[in-house]
Amino acid sequence: MDGMGTLAGQAEWRGGFEERVLAGYRAAGCSEPLARALLERAVKGIEDWTVATDDTGWIAVGVTEENGALVGRIHDLTVPQGREWAERWCAGQGAERVEVRLTGGAGADTFAHYPVRRQNRMRAAAEHPELPAGLTVRPLTEEEYPAWYAAEEAGYIADIVRAGALTPEQAKAKSDQDFANHLPQGYLTPGHAFYAMEAGGLVVGTGWVNHGFLPGVTFGCSLEVYEEHRGKGYGRAAMAVGEWATRQGGDEVMMFNVFGGNEVAMGLYDTTGFGVLDEFRSIDL
Repeated sequence: MDGMGTLAGQAEWRGGFEERVLAGYRAAGCSEPLARALLERAVKGIEDWTVATDDTGWIAVGVTEENGALVGRIHDLTVPQGREWAERWCAGQGAERVEVRLTGGAGADTFAHYPVRRQNRMRAAAEHPELPAGLTVRPLTEEEYPAWYAAEEAGYIADIVRAGALTPEQAKAKSDQDFANHLPQGYLTPGHAFYAMEAGGLVVGTGWVNHGFLPGVTFGCSLEVYEEHRGKGYGRAAMAVGEWATRQGGDEVMMFNVFGGNEVAMGLYDTTGFGVLDEFRSIDL
């Protein structure tokens, strides 16, 4: 890859890159407004990326600070065998790890040895979703919120650490920041709804959704079945609750995140038709 040369500007590359990103989201089933909203997120900070070419394709890379560590990111890669060059570039900038976002499975072979850290999954919610027999859903009360919040934060930190993406200390810092960003007004944060799922007179799980997260999208921030109630079919029931909540909020599509290492959840999502929209993989350098 000695023939790679960095570009002074992005004009020659950027239009084609944005079209490739849009094509990936369209192929994954996104509406045009949703695809363009996702593109806007994908190009955040693009002016600071470094773009290189060897006349056969493009490489776009960047480095940002995240939770006290420098992280390299491969934003675009169309050069055959270009991954090694991108990794060397990131390491040369002081990055401790390098991350890549794959849309709709594209590039999976090139980055097969990168562990999966997290996935964004989505599908259109059923037009008239019905709650499973024997399961009732009610709003989580404000009195229940503090205990729910503490459990959610602990679980979120554990998921991040299990995925191998961050150390426990870094995961705690990320959790503090993410919860502050998503729930600035706590229980009363606009656009967010909290639910308790009950069966046989017992609370078997909880749900937390964000309506209008993206055009036509409700984001399932958490659909949790308590450990002592798992293996009883409530996992599938929780997904039905998510679809019900999506339609209750006036949206058509349900989206959520799953961390790497959670094979049981990934298997559930595969069988319930929630396809992988974006997949984030990374390795230490």
